[in-house]
Amino acid sequence: MEAVSAAQIIFIVVALLTVATTFLVVTVRNLIHAALWLVATLFGIAVIFVLLDAGFMATVQIVLYIGAIAILIVFAVMLTRRVMQDVGPQSNENWWLGTIVAAVFFAAISTLLWSIRWPALPGAVVGDTVLALGRSLVDPNQYVIPFEVASVMLIIALIGSITLALPGKQSE
Repeated sequence: MEAVSAAQIIFIVVALLTVATTFLVVTVRNLIHAALWLVATLFGIAVIFVLLDAGFMATVQIVLYIGAIAILIVFAVMLTRRVMQDVGPQSNENWWLGTIVAAVFFAAISTLLWSIRWPALPGAVVGDTVLALGRSLVDPNQYVIPFEVASVMLIIALIGSITLALPGKQSE
């Protein structure tokens, strides 16, 4: 039997913590707490990227998802006071069906990923991949327009949440 390395132990611990925080995202009743658990989940995914030697993806995970989207969610929830007054039922009577479907999909995807023999790319240099990605993000013929449209939409969402949170603008 092979000896377990420290990186494998860290991976297992971080993966378990990430799954636990993911479970908390969908089960806690307080929306602010759910958003903070989402930040913890996304950070766990970034740690897994670091352990897999995908530093660029870890950086993107932290800057884009934790730094932008998760914080935007937290601000939007904090600025809209009506969301905090939700006292309706938090579960559905068909929750068991969703659980079964999710378990079947998880088993199918796990089996598929486990059975694939992942070939190594000969001659691939990570620096070349990052360079090509960077160039495609600033090239007007590729992804600069969708990137800018997404940033404008995020700003519009933030302005809308601030507008809804202003006193006297709420229709109750």
